[in-house]
Amino acid sequence: MAARGHRPDRISPFANLVGLNFPETDGPQCELKIEDKVLNVYGTVHGGAISTLADISMGYALFGYLREDERLATVEMKINYIAAVSSGVLTAEAKLVNRSRNLAVLESRVECGGKLVAKAMGTFYISRKTSRENP
Repeated sequence: MAARGHRPDRISPFANLVGLNFPETDGPQCELKIEDKVLNVYGTVHGGAISTLADISMGYALFGYLREDERLATVEMKINYIAAVSSGVLTAEAKLVNRSRNLAVLESRVECGGKLVAKAMGTFYISRKTSRENP
């Protein structure tokens, strides 16, 4: 199944709260500028911020493979943290590994300045929207 190449109509309030950006170019799906608010007590990016970036990048990538009447939810995610970083811009690039009728598996690569920071793999549940749901 080829991606349709469309983007979500809106970005989740949580992604906005965290400060994620979604470039219009063919580059990474998500970016996160490293600021004090995403650092841990040691001055490096908190693992939760990196995990959030990976998760949202995979959902964002999967969106292009959904029909108009489908929605997605993360079922599980596994992440390997490779390197600690404290400045710059984190980027996440995700790609579809497999999609069936109700499940999809994706992987995400998180980098900072070309340096690998983390790799994640996630499973997503795909369901049909009900007529009562908002888009």
